[in-house]
Amino acid sequence: MYKEQLSLFDENEDNNTAHLGNLNVVRLEFLEGHSTSWQELFTGYDELHAITYSSGIGFIAKLINLFENAEIIFGCEQVISYAVNEVMAFQTALIERVRLNKSKDILIDRIQNGTLKLLVTHGKLSHEKIYLLSSKDGKKRVIMGSANMSEQAFSGHQRENISYMDGEEAYEWYMSIYETLREDCTDNITEKAILFSDDCDGLDTLPISQAVKIKKALAIVPDHSADEDIEFALNIKKLSDKMKTIVPKADKKGKILLSPSKVTVMKTQAKEANQAEKEKRQEFPQLVIDIDKGTAFLNDIKLDLTPSKEDIENDIKWFLYYLDGFSAFHGDYRYMQNRYYEFANWFFCSPFMAIMRDVAERNNHPLLPYPAFGLIYGQSKAGKTSFLKTLQKMMIGQSTVLPASEFTRKSIEAFKYNVKGVPIIVDDLTRDRFSQHAVETIKSDAFGIADKNIHYPAVVISANEDVKSVAQEITRRTVICRVNAGLTNTEVMKSTVVKKTQKNIGTAFYREYLHRMTGKVKELSESIKDENEETPPDILKLSAGILLDIFKEYSSDLPEYIRPLSLDNYFSEKVTANSVIKEIQSAWKTSHDCFEIDKKANTLSYNTGQSYEADRIIRQLPENLVPRKVRDCVVMDLAAAKEFFSINFKKSFFDRFKQ
Repeated sequence: MYKEQLSLFDENEDNNTAHLGNLNVVRLEFLEGHSTSWQELFTGYDELHAITYSSGIGFIAKLINLFENAEIIFGCEQVISYAVNEVMAFQTALIERVRLNKSKDILIDRIQNGTLKLLVTHGKLSHEKIYLLSSKDGKKRVIMGSANMSEQAFSGHQRENISYMDGEEAYEWYMSIYETLREDCTDNITEKAILFSDDCDGLDTLPISQAVKIKKALAIVPDHSADEDIEFALNIKKLSDKMKTIVPKADKKGKILLSPSKVTVMKTQAKEANQAEKEKRQEFPQLVIDIDKGTAFLNDIKLDLTPSKEDIENDIKWFLYYLDGFSAFHGDYRYMQNRYYEFANWFFCSPFMAIMRDVAERNNHPLLPYPAFGLIYGQSKAGKTSFLKTLQKMMIGQSTVLPASEFTRKSIEAFKYNVKGVPIIVDDLTRDRFSQHAVETIKSDAFGIADKNIHYPAVVISANEDVKSVAQEITRRTVICRVNAGLTNTEVMKSTVVKKTQKNIGTAFYREYLHRMTGKVKELSESIKDENEETPPDILKLSAGILLDIFKEYSSDLPEYIRPLSLDNYFSEKVTANSVIKEIQSAWKTSHDCFEIDKKANTLSYNTGQSYEADRIIRQLPENLVPRKVRDCVVMDLAAAKEFFSINFKKSFFDRFKQ
């Protein structure tokens, strides 16, 4: 499995056909069956080589005491694909298990004196358990079957298939299998790893990390042929957790007694739990899209993805009526319409993001082009919440909003496990709660990857002006819409645009969108697998193109904000830092005195007046400006600042005279 001169994290190679071919089988003849103890089975030999899955550390300590030298390969008893993260997790858990066992000192002593070698797999291991015994006088024995190296397996308390063969020929056959595995896909467990490895703090002591240091570069090829088994194992775990709440409690001896009456009670409790889950789905609907079949289900009901022309035209009419209503807002309403339409494009596209992120991860592509978080913030009475509710109503015919008080990282992850497809809207998040919970939630963007969840929803946050700035680490993971226009209190009270729209708009437009998107997203996900593809496929561009096609087909007069879009409309530096660009441009127009220009040093200094204001601006600026703080000032690269802010930064004679 190791390949020299490749990155440790290179997982691009397709290994689906690596194990196709003839099977290696051993033809046996039955001699006899008899009873014996594990001690009698293993005694009389000097050297042991073994392959085991599940193991008991205490039993291993007893077993190796029978041998002068021993070498053991540990495989993972769970069904995994052996991706890098899974290998590291497995090795960490195994070593931690050894480290915490009271017999660890016996193992360490044997490792130190060179009579014990422990190896751990980093590649797919066969299901065989093999014990190879040899002695100085030439005796050879092979023990095989279902028994792992544990007290439980060799105590006679559980059923095991254990066979053995004596002789040189059988030993050499199985030793060749053992040596191939050892050379191709194992790492050595060192004394240091057992003593010091402890979760992430001991990452550099893991066997795989030590192998990287020795070989300089290693590649691991995951085996995705096990994906179905992994999904099955995960489903068992989820169902087990669900059943745990209705199974009767064990008695003092740990026994659980089931009777017909208890099964009846369990059935009733299961029905109640299912009903509660259905009620929860009504509160937070679940949209499941299958791009392979071209279908979509809402709360287990199949959606009609071929709506009538009249219904689509009706939805478009009311959607345009709604967005045109922003022309009555005070401020730059045209910019607001553009940004709201861009956000709508991502919002409609968001149920496909989990699918694209899963495919991207499996093909070693970045996740950033497929954002699963959205943020609308700015002045109050800008129609943020009603806008999000309208979009949600267009998707599923209803709208639900999560109060800001219920937003924590833990609660959001719980919702994402239970809600499917439809974006979770968190309303009116304060600056403090955004800093305490939202930032870490957004930065931890690996949700759903490990368990291959392709239906989790996006999270959309609305916040007011007190969320004054968003750092670059957030803007590159989040679709952000900052609004600077709004209505007065009286105008909000008198406006009927939202009420009329939400009363008359339906889901036909979005169902037509889904009909066209599913096949195209399937093609897009396939293109990620193309090794010659230099740039990540742009799903936001695809989505905007499909929206534009529908608008053109069903409406003759379209406003300018209905337009093609791409990833750059969301994540170019000038888009993510738009608010600070406008702030600097405004400051330059009104007060040149706040700026100091040093052409020789190629620096531009902007005096913000407050240290925290300088911090706020720096968080929003791209790295190529090399922004830094000097007291209350933001100091930037002059040449880069000229281009970024579209300002020449030349002071007039009178400005210089005033200084």
